[in-house]
Amino acid sequence: MESKSFLHSLGRVLTTSLAVTTLLGAAWAARVPQVIYSLAGENDGEYTDTDLVIDSAGNLYGTSVQGGDFGGGTVFQLSPSGNGWTHTVLYSFTGGADGGEPYKGVTLDSEGNLYGTAVTGGGGFCEGGCGVAYKLTHVGGSWTQTVIHTFTGGNDGSGPGAGLTLDKHGNVYGMTPTGGANGLGVIFRLRLENGIWKIKVLHPFTGGDDGATGSAGRIVLRGGTLYGAATVGGANGQGTVFSLKHVPGEWQFKTLYSFKGQPDAGFPYGGLTFDKAGNIYGTTYYDGANDFGSVYQLSPQPDGSWSERVLYSFKGGKDGLGSISNLVFGKNGALYGTTSEGGAGCSCGTIFKLTSDGQGNWKETPAYRFMGAPDAAFAYNGMVADSAGNLYGATVHGGANNDGAIYKFTP
Repeated sequence: MESKSFLHSLGRVLTTSLAVTTLLGAAWAARVPQVIYSLAGENDGEYTDTDLVIDSAGNLYGTSVQGGDFGGGTVFQLSPSGNGWTHTVLYSFTGGADGGEPYKGVTLDSEGNLYGTAVTGGGGFCEGGCGVAYKLTHVGGSWTQTVIHTFTGGNDGSGPGAGLTLDKHGNVYGMTPTGGANGLGVIFRLRLENGIWKIKVLHPFTGGDDGATGSAGRIVLRGGTLYGAATVGGANGQGTVFSLKHVPGEWQFKTLYSFKGQPDAGFPYGGLTFDKAGNIYGTTYYDGANDFGSVYQLSPQPDGSWSERVLYSFKGGKDGLGSISNLVFGKNGALYGTTSEGGAGCSCGTIFKLTSDGQGNWKETPAYRFMGAPDAAFAYNGMVADSAGNLYGATVHGGANNDGAIYKFTP
């Protein structure tokens, strides 16, 4: 079962019927993703609602929300091996004190350790537990899991469903969609002090101009400032993009933009991406001109404000709908992302491409339409690039067993 608290915090439950088709209908695509691993369910893991991270050796890391030895989800590694990939479960969650239902993947530190969150388990006053933040340490060929914070559901928040962010000092930052002083989620920092991890709430969302329920996209650390999105709230109730800057003695929260809703963007679920000029790019699940979601850009202005514009509004057909994706720049300078639904046939989602003519005009092209098992299906996450420019992503269904798939896409 998916966590009711987490899915509630994300708004409408993303459900749709999965039609089984063949890959023969994908001949239209200039590039066809390769499913490099199909989750097998049960001990192997299933429902890969995960961002992926890649290390210098080309190994991929992610999480499955369900499955594993105890049914509470897994952390896994995919390693290139000859002409294929080797899947290894690094840790199986019990759903107890160690946590359960790990959404959105893990974060690598410089020593190869992994950090992540689990939505349930732990303790606190939430049904099924309020979730945990954890660390996986690699020593002598084995992995050891340590809970670095057990959320209580009080001022510290509950149900953490987004990835974590690390700074150069080893501090860990994240968000929760619920709990906190106002029950609307928090932004938090975890710091190791004298061998003990201590939490500090940097900002409790109020549901006002600052927004509410931190998005499923991890916070971005840039120039010492944290940037993120809140899925709802803000001046217009459609979500916000914000910054959080540390100055002596306090953390200063600033709303950079409040989404206005159709035909503007609205309800950002995914993470943020910066370009070299400091512009921010992201996606929204709803709104845009057609209320099927959008891709937006935020640009910094000389007076310190930010201007927003919608680069593309999804039409809900072959181009897809309902993006929960972060965006990634390809080596060709194009932006790539995914939609959770739409496309063709089974409406199993798409990979899309956005290209700029250098004059401020952007063009969207569906780069691939997922076909359903044995192909990948339903991308609730974006992609990550390797040094060669290949892109890797995960889908919650599809693959040979329809329990989720990891794919490689070469633009």
